[in-house]
Amino acid sequence: QVQLVESGGGLVQAGGSLRLSCAASGSISSINLMGWYRQAPVKQRELVAIMYSGGSTNYADSVKGRFTISRDSAKNTVYMQMNSLKPEDTAVYYCNAVGTYYSGTYLKNFASWGQGTQVTVSS
Repeated sequence: QVQLVESGGGLVQAGGSLRLSCAASGSISSINLMGWYRQAPVKQRELVAIMYSGGSTNYADSVKGRFTISRDSAKNTVYMQMNSLKPEDTAVYYCNAVGTYYSGTYLKNFASWGQGTQVTVSS
């Protein structure tokens, strides 16, 4: 299996910045995409930003121009730089990755989630 470990959440004032990291570990063969989702209280989980293996990205309209997703392929790690944070960005942020991994001699698909990291933006 593939595990994702997130870090970098915290409490910040409106207008501030945070950088989230997510490292994937395990017998990874390939990662097709890595991205970030968030879930605020009493709301559904929503896509924030995603990066595909070819380098293309998608962002939620609400974060375009403020958040930037990047990766270090050699480390199987994805980052998200969050600038100009707003109180409405407050949520638990989850990392997601999809790809393939080795299970013995077999190649299997995975879709993994991290445990979540809290981001709180005070007004």
